[in-house]
Amino acid sequence: MKKWAFVSDFDGTISKKDFYHLVMEKYFHEGAALFTKWKAGEMKDIDFLTTVFSSIHQDETQIIEDIHSLEIDEHVTAFIRKVQAQGGDFYILSAGTDYYIDHILQKHGITDVKVFSNEGYYQEKNVHMNIDPAHPHYSERYGIDKSKVIAELKEEYDTIYFAGDSEPDSHPADVADVTFAMEALQGILEERCTPFIKVNDFHDIDRYLTDAGVLK
Repeated sequence: MKKWAFVSDFDGTISKKDFYHLVMEKYFHEGAALFTKWKAGEMKDIDFLTTVFSSIHQDETQIIEDIHSLEIDEHVTAFIRKVQAQGGDFYILSAGTDYYIDHILQKHGITDVKVFSNEGYYQEKNVHMNIDPAHPHYSERYGIDKSKVIAELKEEYDTIYFAGDSEPDSHPADVADVTFAMEALQGILEERCTPFIKVNDFHDIDRYLTDAGVLK
């Protein structure tokens, strides 16, 4: 067994804005009604994202430029390197798509980070997702079942730390050993009586793990 790993959500946790929000603001204003329907539980997450990502209608160079415009947490790159330097492995776990995550990681020079996400690709001026119901991590609602990924990683590591910010992250929070919750996830976990540590950013996480002796 390896000692420990840190697993982080991407949109709204590592990135400051969800990619779907960027798409809706720039190319798909009609998505506001769909967003309301989705948040009301009348639409599956994967169906909402599929619709939004296929409504961009731009050349790939423009889409990549838009992806690169997404800001990320100012401390996350240094935090990832710190985790890796001190014996931990860092993973990204996202119910979005690896298409834009990979572009962001390349832009910021983040390496040796495995991404668990829905497979994404560019085709005919849009971003599409390849969802495989036969995949062991498959979820009908999210495309990827984050709790299954965490459970699988727990077979390799003594301790799994997890960070997230929204409803899809409430499920892996039930499985992780320690959960760092940002934004809406805090209220959700409080209601579910799921233990968590309240944080605003990766500076807070770094301080907590340093005080706990996990990081130096």
